[in-house]
Amino acid sequence: MPELTYLSHSVFQINHESHNVLIDPYLTDNENAPVKPEDLHPDTILLTHGHWDHLGDTVEIAKANKSLVVAVNELAGYVGEKGIDVHAMHIGGAKQFPFGRVKLTIAHHSSSTPDGRYAGDPAGIVLTVGGKTIYHAGDTGLFLDMQLIGELDAIDYMLVPIGDNFTMGIDDAVRAVEFVKPKVAIPMHYDTFPPIKADPEEFASKVRDKGFEARVMSYGEKIAM
Repeated sequence: MPELTYLSHSVFQINHESHNVLIDPYLTDNENAPVKPEDLHPDTILLTHGHWDHLGDTVEIAKANKSLVVAVNELAGYVGEKGIDVHAMHIGGAKQFPFGRVKLTIAHHSSSTPDGRYAGDPAGIVLTVGGKTIYHAGDTGLFLDMQLIGELDAIDYMLVPIGDNFTMGIDDAVRAVEFVKPKVAIPMHYDTFPPIKADPEEFASKVRDKGFEARVMSYGEKIAM
């Protein structure tokens, strides 16, 4: 059975059998992170986009563990130049890996590397592992095509930003849940720094009022999917 761990901000780890998959590993300079980069040993790292709080410690972790990094083409190229094994994808494309299936979706945001280089389109990630499907929305505003994401794949867990300012706020995130119709909605991308301070319990309450299940995960919490 796959296991999902929340490591604060937009960082999640998925363990299944012998596989360890990490998403958007922003840990250094993240006061909410319950672990350090050296504590993690992923075989694969998935990236939604190139901003510093998502690319994070990717290069350090990938070099230490010989991890494969999966990202949109331009971001994969940037990471690959640093001696990392990469697999380039793009929006709408899907790929079956040993750990499961990855499909990239649109996300309404921007993407550049910490040194200002263009990093391609931002993305959301639909990840299917061990019979469970997770939609990590990445950094995004609300968009109507989220309905298609939920229609094309039955989403078990939706990881949705609620911090406002740079992404959806709580009310738009609740609407996103209505569009996708996941079995469980989990808030992310909040409280890491002042502009994205938000109340995850307010989000969860509003989601439940719409007839959907929500779960607020504490930093470091693991759930069996």
